Amino acid sequence: MNQRLSRRELLQLVGSSGLAAGLGATLGHSAAAADPPRPAEGSGFTGSVIKDGVLQSTETCPTVVNGEVIQPQRKLSLLDQADVLVVGGGSAGVAAAIAARRTGAEVTLVERYNHFGGLWTGGLVLIVIGHMVKGPKQVCMGIGEEMMRRLEKYDGGIIGRGPGSNPTVDAEALKFVMLDMIQEAGVKVFLHCWGVDAVMDGNAVRGAVFESKSGRQAILAKTVVDATGDGDVFAAAGAEFEHRTYNIGLVSRIGNLDKVDRARAKTNPKPPRGLGSATPIPGVNWVNMLGPETDGLDVSVLTRMEMNHRRFIWENLQKMSKTPGYEKVSLLETGPQLGVRITRALAGVKTLSVEDVNTGARYPDVVAVGGFTRPERDEWHISYGCLLPKKVDNVLASGRCISAAIKTADNIRLIPVCFATGHAAGVAAAVAAKDGCTPREVEVPKVQAILKQQDAYLG
Repeated sequence: MNQRLSRRELLQLVGSSGLAAGLGATLGHSAAAADPPRPAEGSGFTGSVIKDGVLQSTETCPTVVNGEVIQPQRKLSLLDQADVLVVGGGSAGVAAAIAARRTGAEVTLVERYNHFGGLWTGGLVLIVIGHMVKGPKQVCMGIGEEMMRRLEKYDGGIIGRGPGSNPTVDAEALKFVMLDMIQEAGVKVFLHCWGVDAVMDGNAVRGAVFESKSGRQAILAKTVVDATGDGDVFAAAGAEFEHRTYNIGLVSRIGNLDKVDRARAKTNPKPPRGLGSATPIPGVNWVNMLGPETDGLDVSVLTRMEMNHRRFIWENLQKMSKTPGYEKVSLLETGPQLGVRITRALAGVKTLSVEDVNTGARYPDVVAVGGFTRPERDEWHISYGCLLPKKVDNVLASGRCISAAIKTADNIRLIPVCFATGHAAGVAAAVAAKDGCTPREVEVPKVQAILKQQDAYLG
């Protein structure tokens, strides 16, 4: 589509095509845009019985033995098979899946939420930072840059694009763009599936196990890309990693800022805090939150963070609404996803160091390039070895869980670097699958050549 679409037209497109994303099928692009079937006028809601008197077997249910819960051995149904399995549909996972498919592999992408984009969309972390170096020059290109160019076609899709700038996206527009690109590429998708284990053959990963409303199922693949953000797959496969704590926040959006009574606001000596930053929607800001440093792998901690953060955001907005001039400011939403920034980091064949980032390291096996939030310093390279476990085969890390020192976290976890490492992992996984070798055995120059063909920047 070359014409710019209004937000209303875009949402109508999302509504008509969103159903297809969860069907686990490689729907064609034209099929994705078709309206879903509707019941006859005036018939209201409808429903049917598939089968009555259903009894689910309890043979494989866990039992209590001497006070311990024991899970019996059981056969898992096979949900799918692919050349490349990408676990996690965030910015890294979407880039990996599209890249692998464009490289010629059959690709399955599995995501635990109902949408793509991870913290970029569901976490409402709408700003794109970390892709610029001095010049100014943009260094994170490829599929992530293509997403932003597509957003420019939609009215209200993205703002702040320009040399040396950090643009801000609209989450719903980006969800649609990702869906569109995935379906165009022909990636098979399963949403609402949570990756819970790795399928192993000796020291090699052969797939992953997922939990969903369909039960516990497996997907087999020649190579696997771990784009979970938390390294769930490589950890389950026995790869060495570093367990870290980091700040966990919760992003929100507030509205009616265009209705602030400026005259009344000037009478207040202390303007309210937490007004956030502009989004593509007039009068709507996104509000970031640092949050406490804690363990994002502890479910009790995650529960407490969700509850405490939502209470804080709500009470803060109540105070703001009592500030002269700001009475109409309202809370639009809190992020569907908690802002977990870092949990596990792979102990890889190579590890990105602080010195690498600060001194602009160059590597012959570079597969991604990173920048900074401000274009003041030179680019730095990410070695292919940062995506590879030391010993476990057939799995590649991507996104914030690659092998990198903890003091580099504020660089490697940023959205542009995530889509750059995801792009690299997707191409490498596809090359390994097509050449019949492990990811550590692939010809890196071949991976680099394909990345360049797909408009990635490698320095």
